[in-house]
Amino acid sequence: MGRPSTDRCDIAIVGGGLAGGLAVLALAAKRPDLDVRLIEPGPVGGNHVWSFFDSDIAKKDRWLVAPLVRHHWPRYDVRFPAHARTLRMGYKSITGEALAAAVAAALPEGHVIADRAKHVAPDHLLLSRGGRLSAKHVIDARGAGKFPTLDCGWQAFVGQALTVKGGHGVEHPVVMDATVEQTGGYRFVYLLPFDAETIFVEDTYYSDDADLDVPLVRERIAAYAAARGWEVTATGREETGVLAVVVAGDFARLWPASERTARIGARAGLFHATTGYSLPDAVRTAAALPALAGRADLPERLRARAAAAWRRQRFYRMLGAMLFRAAEPDERYRIFERFYRLPAGLIARFYAGRSSVTDKLRIVSGRPPVPVGRALAALRRLDWK
Repeated sequence: MGRPSTDRCDIAIVGGGLAGGLAVLALAAKRPDLDVRLIEPGPVGGNHVWSFFDSDIAKKDRWLVAPLVRHHWPRYDVRFPAHARTLRMGYKSITGEALAAAVAAALPEGHVIADRAKHVAPDHLLLSRGGRLSAKHVIDARGAGKFPTLDCGWQAFVGQALTVKGGHGVEHPVVMDATVEQTGGYRFVYLLPFDAETIFVEDTYYSDDADLDVPLVRERIAAYAAARGWEVTATGREETGVLAVVVAGDFARLWPASERTARIGARAGLFHATTGYSLPDAVRTAAALPALAGRADLPERLRARAAAAWRRQRFYRMLGAMLFRAAEPDERYRIFERFYRLPAGLIARFYAGRSSVTDKLRIVSGRPPVPVGRALAALRRLDWK
């Protein structure tokens, strides 16, 4: 898509990933009076599959993602060495391609700028190929890389869409298959059956560093398919990524008050500290944005929302500390195995980042699957801001 005819707009959103794309859709639907531009070198949405539980998104906000859903199932499975379970909870997936198509339909011709921003300021940005775009507000949605100001573990993954001759036989998603070999940290395989012969297989592992050995993980996926007896005739889309699992950190360092450019998405710290999962926060922020868009204090409002969300994540950062600082790497699966014996409603609220006080007590009560002394020592060392 080409350059717009004017170099001035109301809102410029930098970054066309999940947070930026949803923000565009919300503004286009609820504030059509605003001139909104999206700056993304492309493609919008990238090569991603995002999935969510029905309970992750408030009913009042579901209008935003409903048109993007490409696959849905009424239940999902988890599998561990000593425990397996089916949870009857709706599960849905959207794709980068669906997000890109919706953004293209929502914005006028030329309002998606296929370029990279080399400089971002509160009221303007400079484009890599030359030119300046001024805006009443610039919103930075570019993600945040490796989070140098935070104490993190990492969740790394490679996912591939496999075509299986004669069908794969998987009827609904397997959110965690942790019966696989535990190598270097908690590892599981994630399965999404797109149709009878196409299944998305993602090999995921929690690691102390952010390194991702893509060729090695591809080999693991091939070995998993072979162990299932699948004859793979084609490999379609491939997705890779490394998500932060935050153990500790100070929000004021992640987003200093002196930084006046508005932020959303991972760059604002808006993701689940234990899972790295960002879709629920991306939807909540996008749904709130139209009501804030006309305010002069939009950056301050967005920062206040992000700071409040960060405070609510304190419990999940504690769980990250238990996982990465107290549990032996090859024994980390026991934390999740124990968690998945808890009530389904508690599990749903956990993934949505809305655990109640009672939920939190249930999660940490009883005999912990990590040594108590190591757990207490890990918690004493952390910065809980």
